[in-house]
Amino acid sequence: MSARLSAVEAALPGSNFYIRKVAVCGAGVMGAQIAAHCVNAGVPVVLFDLSAKDGDKSAIAKKAIAQLKKLSPAPLGTPELGDLITAANYADDLGLLTQCDIVIEAIAERLDWKRELYHRLAPAIKPGAIIASNTSGLSITSLSQALPEPLRHRFCGVHFFNPPRYMNLVELIPTADTDSVLLDQLETFLVAQLGKGVVRARDTPNFVGNRIGVFGILSVFAQADRFGLPYELVDELTGTRLGRAKSGTFRTADVVGLDTLAHVVRTMQDQLTDDPFHAHFKVPPVVAALIEKGALGQKTGAGFYRKQGKAILRIDPATQEYIPADAKIDEGVAAILAEHDAAKRLKALRESAHPQAQFVWAVLRDGFHYSAVHLADIADTARQVDQAMAWGFGHALGPFEIWQAAGWQQVAGWIADDIKAGKALSSTPLPAWVGSGPVWEAQGVQTAAGSWNPRTQKFEPRSALPVYQRQIGAPRQVGEPSTLHETVVFENEAIKCWTLPAPHPRDVLILSFKTKMHTLSPDVVRGIAHAVDLAEASFKALVIGQLSEPFSAGADLKAMMPAFAAGGVAAVEPIEREMQEMVLRLRYAQVPVVAALAGMALGGGCELSVHCAKRVAHFETYIGLVEVGIGVIPGAGGMSYCARRAAQLQAEGAPDAPLLAYLKKFALAVASAQVSKSALDARHIGYLLPSDTVVMNRYELLYVAVREAWALAESGWRPPMAQTFPVAGRDGAATLKAQLLNMKVGGFISDYDFVVAEKVAHVICGGDVDPGSMVDEAWMLALEREAFLGLLGNPKTQERIAGILKTGKPVRN
Repeated sequence: MSARLSAVEAALPGSNFYIRKVAVCGAGVMGAQIAAHCVNAGVPVVLFDLSAKDGDKSAIAKKAIAQLKKLSPAPLGTPELGDLITAANYADDLGLLTQCDIVIEAIAERLDWKRELYHRLAPAIKPGAIIASNTSGLSITSLSQALPEPLRHRFCGVHFFNPPRYMNLVELIPTADTDSVLLDQLETFLVAQLGKGVVRARDTPNFVGNRIGVFGILSVFAQADRFGLPYELVDELTGTRLGRAKSGTFRTADVVGLDTLAHVVRTMQDQLTDDPFHAHFKVPPVVAALIEKGALGQKTGAGFYRKQGKAILRIDPATQEYIPADAKIDEGVAAILAEHDAAKRLKALRESAHPQAQFVWAVLRDGFHYSAVHLADIADTARQVDQAMAWGFGHALGPFEIWQAAGWQQVAGWIADDIKAGKALSSTPLPAWVGSGPVWEAQGVQTAAGSWNPRTQKFEPRSALPVYQRQIGAPRQVGEPSTLHETVVFENEAIKCWTLPAPHPRDVLILSFKTKMHTLSPDVVRGIAHAVDLAEASFKALVIGQLSEPFSAGADLKAMMPAFAAGGVAAVEPIEREMQEMVLRLRYAQVPVVAALAGMALGGGCELSVHCAKRVAHFETYIGLVEVGIGVIPGAGGMSYCARRAAQLQAEGAPDAPLLAYLKKFALAVASAQVSKSALDARHIGYLLPSDTVVMNRYELLYVAVREAWALAESGWRPPMAQTFPVAGRDGAATLKAQLLNMKVGGFISDYDFVVAEKVAHVICGGDVDPGSMVDEAWMLALEREAFLGLLGNPKTQERIAGILKTGKPVRN
């Protein structure tokens, strides 16, 4: 073959950019977990750290990798992924950098240490590689000066939030020299390959997320002190009731680490001396006192809170002793926070004389005030501030979204009045753009034209990067119109059947559920059968997926219980049979059916998905057959699937090996109500197949699923032919029951857990038949129905179901 390029080859743009391998320099908490998330995404990683003084020079990195397998929440999708990270040290292994397309520095937040490392790395970095610093607030421009000038255009900041697997936000911070094309390539990698939400920030201390978020924490500290509210009450007021993380403020500080919080606060204190809110940039005395005695939060077992037995205690700042955390929210204030209308909610908070309501209004007002004053300094648009708070701090709505939803002009007047009255944390007035011009006329910073940029004085549209065209159903900001533009084919109170507009395949029908938690009510079950009829009649394929999580929390117990109450077990039998018929309808549909999974796929949701032609799963998908927790066995084909899949694995693997060797993992997973810890873990258990697709970005799920379904249809897909398969029989069941007995004797399961698990063993092994007997799905489904209905009639199962419906928590009887 000639080495010379053809005319066609020479004319190709050659703009494709691939990340073949990533180097992470620094095997501390953040560096190791960034490496973990890269291998979660299938990206090879070299993890560097200093050379160990004795023995294996890469021992520091190896120890960090070993620790990844033990952490909770787990940084790795499965522990085995840790073995795919290459441990390295700076003394011997810098040559490995020549294989890496991205080099992420993630060492301690010391400007001098980072600069010294750059001098060491620079000669070995691969030509064309992107170089990035994971820093929470150091100057990216200052860091870049430590690199040789030819490398500076390839350098930027990339701030992952902790823990990197679970926190969506990544801030991307360019310098004036950063190549814009490389920045776009890095953003595309972060969004599509690592599944992140990217916010581009200006190179200012603490960037966007921590700048606004940590100010918000300091505001909570200040206002809690002003209104004399205890920590547990503040957490109740600033948690889910306010559309924020369940842990509120002080519990979140404990999780993050009080030393980490103090570091970020000191960065603001030292570097933002001209900030008009600077008087409040100081480590609160209670935090300093806790740090002084080593109470750093969750990682040391004590911080603002400490667990003592089953009791939760909180620190008393006056005595520095831990006391019961038992303060309660006022019922009237709780009612205000439950108000859905944002304008009414904020008005009621501001006008209430109750200190709890006044506290909440003050915290919200401070956030609005600070965000408006500093928007032009820290970000391009208001959208970036709101996204940073949603993705990095777990807020349902960002400050500008809340403000706009409650009435821009009204809230702006309230803030101005509070500033004038000396109630705000700073006397600095709101910027002129808040109260006049385009924002005032549009009554908000988010419009159909885009998000407000105070520097350009324009509303600017979202990024035009192609990666964002793959996102279907991604949240829009308050005031921003939907871009979904779906065509509804059929809709009722339980389901919606719809299609996407061009350029998406128009001949793929999408089915979504409308029930709470997307549970499988009788109407949803009938709707699924109707969707299959529609797809077979007029479309090439069917995708079952939701625009919001979860995929499905399983059967709708509340919908089933009236039938049981009226007619007992006999009245439930038709519902059970209809569920089984539905999953068979999916399995043998004349068009391919693809399940698009994200979040929980439990019980009936799992059974539905395993009967589809294929599954496309977001990495954070938690799949499991969990029915034993309410005292029944899976009754909608789950046991049939497990038995059939075990037989397939035996046939594909070692046909001479005992069937029980393949069946055991399914049986124990069901008997223990095991839920996968990730999509990769679900593949390990067997609820996902090796051929199923895993995507990293939640909002690319439907894009991929629709195309997978269309590709199956276009490739001549045919439904499987019904076949018999061998089962483990009574001998297999006896072996499983012996193991279950050991679990009962060891105290791992209760007496009634054992009763239910015995039924699992009986059904999954095909009943009272000889080992190796050939059965079909009808046989297995009949066994499922019999066991399910039999257990449903047991008072202990009824007690479990009543408990879960009343409290949401399993009853262990």
